[in-house]
Amino acid sequence: MLYLDHAATSPVRPEVLDAMAPFLTGVFGNPSSHHTVGEAAARALDDARARVARALGMRTGDVIFTGGGTEANNLAVKGILLAAHSRRLAVSPIEHESIIESAAYLRRLHGVDVSVIGVDGRGRITPEALDESLREPTALVSVGHANNEIGTVQNAAALSETAHRHGALLHLDAVQSAAWLPLDATGADAIAIAGHKLGAPKGIGALAVRGRIPLEPLLHGGGQERGRRSGTENVAGAVGLATALDLAAREREQVAARVAAATGRFIHGVLAALPQAALTGDPVDRLPGTASFTFEGTSGEAVLLELERRGVISSSGSACAAGSDEPSHVLLACGIEPAVAQTSVRFTFGREHLPDDAPAQLAMLVAAAVRAVSR
Repeated sequence: MLYLDHAATSPVRPEVLDAMAPFLTGVFGNPSSHHTVGEAAARALDDARARVARALGMRTGDVIFTGGGTEANNLAVKGILLAAHSRRLAVSPIEHESIIESAAYLRRLHGVDVSVIGVDGRGRITPEALDESLREPTALVSVGHANNEIGTVQNAAALSETAHRHGALLHLDAVQSAAWLPLDATGADAIAIAGHKLGAPKGIGALAVRGRIPLEPLLHGGGQERGRRSGTENVAGAVGLATALDLAAREREQVAARVAAATGRFIHGVLAALPQAALTGDPVDRLPGTASFTFEGTSGEAVLLELERRGVISSSGSACAAGSDEPSHVLLACGIEPAVAQTSVRFTFGREHLPDDAPAQLAMLVAAAVRAVSR
């Protein structure tokens, strides 16, 4: 089997499991407990928080551990808006469902005015488009650093500068980008990440919010995470997340270049072999391992099934929209016709796939895509 759906989830790295193991067995205490077992867990949690903060360019106290990326995005969008005096939010139409649905909730139940930031045909948000959406006082701009379907990477620093010039905060959904891109110089006021996209387990994520920013908690109870997210902390998960971020930072330059080169060869092979194939997203400013296509005149689901029959696992887009037969809202926002958008197939490669010395593997994958589409 060739697993090419890393944007949905990635396997847990052995180094991460090794780091987590002591906190699932011997050092299992509740970090809020005032005894030796609990205090040992608290020290591990503090260390993990400091490591995550360093990776995100934040202070240690800014980091809030969550149950994943969806919770982190909900806490950022709802928590900042509910605590703000302004009642205006700006999002793009290509955001993850956790952003879009949070915005819809705020509009429906709290009367928040949601401004939609325009994107171009490659899914890019320009500073000019953001300028246009910020003509009225706005509390928060929430955008994805890299799109989970088409892989387009936004210029976070430019968007941050634009938002700040208008007096708005910037929340960056970095769930997809954390494994591939540095996050310590984005200028964002809040950053969300998820462990299972970069080699840590499912069920752990983090939101870093600069300490000066008021934040209304979504979960109330024991007052953990400095009162911003109640509930007994997942110490082992936090250690795993910090370890995965450390590994990503250490390997990023070499791995990203290798995977980007191999993915580029795959994209070239598919486009050369299939006239009906069209690459979606930005051809240059994209995640190293993302290759997303439409195959006009075919059925995207049929292509996926044929690929799986041949041992290639891929997807039609966001795993969070599984079961939906509606065309991708991301592709529609990029100006792709609904009938064509329904033919999309996304291949997302991980760090362990497609080394430079494996042209046969690339050739097999291109051939499988050709056979599936031509079937």
